[in-house]
Amino acid sequence: MALSKTPAVSHARVDEGSAGQRIDNFLVRVCKGVPKSHIYRILRSGEVRVNSRRVDQTYRLQMGDEVRIPPIRLAEKETAAPVPVGKPFDIVFEDEALLVLDKPAGLAVHGGSGVSFGVIEQLRRQRPEAKFLELVHRLDRETSGLLIVAKKRSALTVLHDMMRDGRVQKRYLTMVAGRWLNTLQHIKQPLLKYLIDNGERRVSVNPEGKPAHSIVRLVRRWQGYSLVEVELKTGRTHQIRVHLTHAGFPLCGDDKYGDFALNKQLEKEGLKRMFLHAARLAFHHPLTDQLIELASPLPAELDEFVAYVEQSREREYG
Repeated sequence: MALSKTPAVSHARVDEGSAGQRIDNFLVRVCKGVPKSHIYRILRSGEVRVNSRRVDQTYRLQMGDEVRIPPIRLAEKETAAPVPVGKPFDIVFEDEALLVLDKPAGLAVHGGSGVSFGVIEQLRRQRPEAKFLELVHRLDRETSGLLIVAKKRSALTVLHDMMRDGRVQKRYLTMVAGRWLNTLQHIKQPLLKYLIDNGERRVSVNPEGKPAHSIVRLVRRWQGYSLVEVELKTGRTHQIRVHLTHAGFPLCGDDKYGDFALNKQLEKEGLKRMFLHAARLAFHHPLTDQLIELASPLPAELDEFVAYVEQSREREYG
């Protein structure tokens, strides 16, 4: 449903794609460009009605509900460039409830913060017939690999619960600078978000942060470099990057937390991106409970860099 530029009352009928969603989140989605503060104001004032009745912000929509949305005037903005359809994504798994795609590095998962579009916007352009497509989780822009997208709200709700409870196994491959010694190591350090001077988000190990748990397994080691697999037991922002850097093992090519002088050298040697890849997923299907296990091989540019390191440096661990 699109809102008229001329303020007028509009009505929206709740379909399968919106059933079960909170009214505040529904309004944020359909009233694009309207500040959340205004959304909550019109809810508190009773201007928003569901089936002609007032509701609070926690009300969950039911199939067939009729939502009355009051007149909302948006500030005039420059017309945004249309989202390009782009190259079709590599779909690793798909059924009627969800899909898992292999995200390329360099593409954000969604628009915002200076990015006009991302994976989810392009996927919606590629599938105009789809009634519902929502991200289940996120990957950093420079991270490649497996990304889950829900095709039904019922699947999204269950998958979010599974993520929160640690019932989705996520394993990443990364190459770090340094000699990682332990074959298996648990890192349990709280992580705190903060903003730097230019407004960008950063994360640090801080006792006031949220609990975070990573399990690191050594895969291969050379002089000065280690290939490790990291299993996330929690899903904090930049968790792998911050946990490993804090431990003294910055990710190769990481432009936020890494060794910047080393990154320049690595770029000359062929690594032009951060070495972080979401390689494995394992979870029970949110609707059928069937076990789903998926894997994504290292992209060519990372695989080629591993081969380069293998050839140029003495191997220490097999």
